[in-house]
Amino acid sequence: MGDINNSLKNQPLLETIKQDDGLFQIRLSGDWTLNNLVAMPELIKGIKQSVNNNSSKWDLSSINILDTASALLLWQAWGQKTPANLDIKPEHLRLFALWPKQALPDMETPGFSVQSILTYLSGELTSATSQLLTFITILGQLLLDTGHLLRYPRDVPWSEISITIYDAGVRALGITALVGFLIGIVLSYLSALQLKLFGAEIYIIDILGLSVIRELGPLLAAILVAGRSGSAMTAQIGIMRVTEELDALSAMGISHSLRLVLPKVIALTVSLPLLSVWTSVAALIGGMFSAQNTLDISYQQFLLKLPDAVPLLNVFIGLGKSAVFGLMIALIACHFGFRIKPNTESLGNETTNSVVAAITVVIMVDAVFAILFMDVGMP
Repeated sequence: MGDINNSLKNQPLLETIKQDDGLFQIRLSGDWTLNNLVAMPELIKGIKQSVNNNSSKWDLSSINILDTASALLLWQAWGQKTPANLDIKPEHLRLFALWPKQALPDMETPGFSVQSILTYLSGELTSATSQLLTFITILGQLLLDTGHLLRYPRDVPWSEISITIYDAGVRALGITALVGFLIGIVLSYLSALQLKLFGAEIYIIDILGLSVIRELGPLLAAILVAGRSGSAMTAQIGIMRVTEELDALSAMGISHSLRLVLPKVIALTVSLPLLSVWTSVAALIGGMFSAQNTLDISYQQFLLKLPDAVPLLNVFIGLGKSAVFGLMIALIACHFGFRIKPNTESLGNETTNSVVAAITVVIMVDAVFAILFMDVGMP
C-alpha cells in the first residue's frame, strides 16, 4: 500500500482553481518528467487549454521534480516567456533561465511561394547549363587530343586503352551473354503466344531478327555497360580526386584528358559495338531455343530464314548506334568523375548521377536513331 500511495503522490497533476475575482489559478504538482508526460498526454492538452484561457496565476511550488523537457514544454506554451504571476521554487526557475540564452529551432514548415519555386528552377537551370558547358569543354579537349595524337602517334596511351577494353569489354562478356540469352527467350515466348492465334509462326524469325539486331542488342549492351563500366570509371576518377592523384598528375604536367578521358572514350567506342554483336547473338540463340520448343521451328530453318528477314544494313545501324553509345557513356562517366569533390558523400552521389544520366542519354540517342533511320534497312 505504501508503494501505491507514493506512486499516486508522485504523479503529475494539473488543477484549475477559480479564485474569488473570477480568474483562474493553475496549480501543478507531482513529478513533471518526460516519462510521466509521455504516459499522460492529457496533461499537455491541459497546459495548452490553460494558456488559451488567459489564466492569471501559475503555481508550480508543489512540483517535486521538474526536468528540462517539461520546462521546455511549459516555456513554449507560455510563448517563450515566464508569466507575470508565477509561484515556483528557485531551483526550478533556473531551468527557465536557460532558454532565452539559446536559440530554439524553428519547427514551422516553410511555405511554398512563387518566388521560392522560381528560385529553385533558376538554380536547376544554372546547374544544368554549367554541366552542359563542362561537357562541351571535355568534348572539345578530346578533339584537340585526337589532333595531337594524329601528329604524334608515339603519345597514344596504348596501355590505358587496352586495360580499359579488357575491363569494360572482356569482363562484361558473361553478364551481357546471360541477359541477352534470357531476353531472347522471353521475347520469343511472348511473340509465339500471339503468332499462334493467327497461324503466322514463321514470322517470329522476322520479329526476333529486327528487334534484337537493330534495337535490343545494342540497347541492352549499352545499359549494362553504363551501369557496370560507366559507374566504375566515375568512381575511379573520383577516388583519384579524393587521394589527390589528379593534383599529382597536374604537378607532373600530365594531361588529365590525354591519360584518363581519351583511353576510356576510345575503349568504349571500340568495345561496345563488339559487345552489342555478342549480346545480339546470345539473344538470337535464346530466341531459337524458345522458338524450337514452342513453335517447332528448327535451328536450321531459323538460320536460313534470318538473312532474308533482316537486311545487312540493320547490322551496320546497330554497330553505329553502339559506337555512339560507347562515346556518350565514356564522356558522361568522365564528366561526373571530375565533378566529384574530395569526400565520400560526393563520390556516391556523382556515381549515381553518372549511371542515371548515361542510361537516359543512351535511350534518348536510341530514339533519335529510330526516327532518323525509320525507313532504312526494312525488308
